[in-house]
Amino acid sequence: MLNKNRNIRSIVEKIGSKIPDPIIIFIVFYIILMFISLILGGRSFSVISYDGSKTVYEFKQMFTSENIRWIFSNAITTNWLSYGGGILGILLIVMFGIGIAEESGLLSALIRKLGNTVNKTFLPAMIIFIGIMSNIATDVGYLVLVPLAGMLYAGTGKNPLVGMAAAFAGVSAGFSANLIPATVSDIVVGNNAELFAQNQNIPFLSITGKPLNPITMNYFFIAASTFLLIIVGTVINIKITEKKYSSLKIETPPEISTFTVSEKENRALLFALLGFIISAIIVTLIAIFPLKSYIAADGKKVTPFIDNIILFVTFIFFVSGAFYGFAAGKFKVPSDLISAMTKQLGGMSYVIILTFFCYNFLALFSYTNADIFITGLGASFLQKVGLSGSPILLILAVILVTSLINLFVGGMTAKWLLLGPLFIPMLYNVNQSMTPEVVTAAYRVADSCTNTITPLMTYAGIILSQIRRYKKDFTAGNLIGMMFPYSAAFLISWTVLLIVFVTFKIPLGF
Repeated sequence: MLNKNRNIRSIVEKIGSKIPDPIIIFIVFYIILMFISLILGGRSFSVISYDGSKTVYEFKQMFTSENIRWIFSNAITTNWLSYGGGILGILLIVMFGIGIAEESGLLSALIRKLGNTVNKTFLPAMIIFIGIMSNIATDVGYLVLVPLAGMLYAGTGKNPLVGMAAAFAGVSAGFSANLIPATVSDIVVGNNAELFAQNQNIPFLSITGKPLNPITMNYFFIAASTFLLIIVGTVINIKITEKKYSSLKIETPPEISTFTVSEKENRALLFALLGFIISAIIVTLIAIFPLKSYIAADGKKVTPFIDNIILFVTFIFFVSGAFYGFAAGKFKVPSDLISAMTKQLGGMSYVIILTFFCYNFLALFSYTNADIFITGLGASFLQKVGLSGSPILLILAVILVTSLINLFVGGMTAKWLLLGPLFIPMLYNVNQSMTPEVVTAAYRVADSCTNTITPLMTYAGIILSQIRRYKKDFTAGNLIGMMFPYSAAFLISWTVLLIVFVTFKIPLGF
């Protein structure tokens, strides 16, 4: 088994090492598309839309004075900062609130508080739950919860690797699940999905025919997934991981005192609760009065509160984190809040660079009509191989393809920006049951489940180093072997849940 795991790791690493950084990929794609436009430019092609109508398009040739001017005139504002209604700005805004909550120490204290007070019988379930919920922050789950879980298990006389496996499963394999709406993944996947649909005139409607909110269109499914993964992860942890690793010899564990919650932190948590209550009351009053829903003159329902929910989620995180930070002594003066937000946004520098090249490529992709051309080819292929009549088979195809790609290409954002423009229109044109929220749900399932079994995942090395505090000869192959049952079980059960939602037309969100 060990040799087999090492072979899997070796294959994944070899393939992954050949794949360049996503930024380089989008730069290369941009250049390739420019030259393709030189070859196909001026040629007409027809595409049969989802409603059966036939539309003729022309592939634009970009090496003309007019189109060269378009590239430079739109590169900064239209094709980057304002692309998709300002997706980049929305993503950065949510980091304001999360930055305050994380830098104040609130998220870390909450994890330690819950972990230390829970009944040990329910420890695996609680660890997985906290791991899933920690995904609202950037790295708290990986850097705090995983080592904490090991120390909690060690402190109760259990093998710390068992606890760390549960934490890693929740944090990483359960990445797309959560009970809190408007997470970073909701924003990245949802807003871009709306854009991809609009670019090719795909109705941004749910499987039940109702208008979609890009931020919350998967919320019911994601919330239900949280409870499913807790149950499945707990069963795997108790029935497989604990049985296999409970007798494994480990090093003497370190003290766990550094992971206790101090009296000062407990007091600060009460202030955070006060901040949460105050901010929640303010948000509720705003939702009930000035931003209440109404019917517009054209008969459409307008939902100002839901449409701007990201601002209110950010506000609640901001206030709760600020109350905690000042009470705990982490923040001394108001300018410390600015420093906390600045530090958090510093970690977004890669995303800012990525979106510049990615969004400019996507704008070119749409402007040349290359997106429609490829979508038409893909839809035709899926129809010829007989998948068009079965949304279930299409869902399975999306999950399989994304899961395999996830083994070699890290980063949810980069993969979605690469696959989304093809998946959203192509699958809807093939089968109208593959509405945007169904496709995004399938993508998010696949993007999460294989995170724990690829050594190319950003935090894989960190997790491995944490485990080696207890087992010095623990390898990346061992880590894959330990986490594979979680990955497989999550993938199967989560896929079944999605199929149930789609089959019975249960709303995936609101």
